[in-house]
Amino acid sequence: MTLTFEVDPTVDPSLTDGVLALWADVSNAGGAVGFVPPVTPEEIRPSLLKHLTGMAQGTHRLLVGRDEDGAVAATAFYSFNSHRLMTHWVWLYTVMVHPKHQGKGYGLDLMAAVEHAARTAPGFEAVEAIRLTCRGGTGVDSFYARAGYKEVGRVPGAIRVAPGDDRDDIVMLLPLT
Repeated sequence: MTLTFEVDPTVDPSLTDGVLALWADVSNAGGAVGFVPPVTPEEIRPSLLKHLTGMAQGTHRLLVGRDEDGAVAATAFYSFNSHRLMTHWVWLYTVMVHPKHQGKGYGLDLMAAVEHAARTAPGFEAVEAIRLTCRGGTGVDSFYARAGYKEVGRVPGAIRVAPGDDRDDIVMLLPLT
C-alpha cells in the first residue's frame, strides 16, 4: 500500500476532522508537532484554523496524504514568505504521518511529495528552497537529513517542552535549484 498525495485538497468537514484526528494522534504518540500530550482535537482546532485561514488567503498550501481507505494519513503545510526579500523560499510546517503508518517509508514518501510539489505545482514557480524547523532531542533531524535537508542553524534551548526540558530549535534547508 502507498499513500495518495494531493496539493490543496478541498477543505470540507471530512478533511478538517481528518487533519484534527491525525494531529491529535501524532501529538499523543509523542510527535513534535506543536503540542505536548495529552491533547484533544478541539485543543488543536485553533491552530488548524490558522493554517486554513492562510490557505484561504493564499499564504499557505496543504499537501495531504490519504491511505487506501481515503483517510488522512499524512500532512505537510507550506507557508509562503511575505517579506519581499525572502519570497524565493517557503516554510514547511506540521509535517505528520499517522503513528499506525510509521515505519513503512511513508515519511520519506511524504517528503518526496513535498519536494515534488514545490518543484512542479502551480504557484511554486519562484520557490528555490524549502526551510523547516524541528525540535531537537527527537531524532527527527536525522529523518529530514535522509530526505535531503541540511542543518543550517540551531538555537539551543529555544523550545520549552516542560519546565526543565528545553530543546534546540533546528533549522533545516532543502535547496531546489
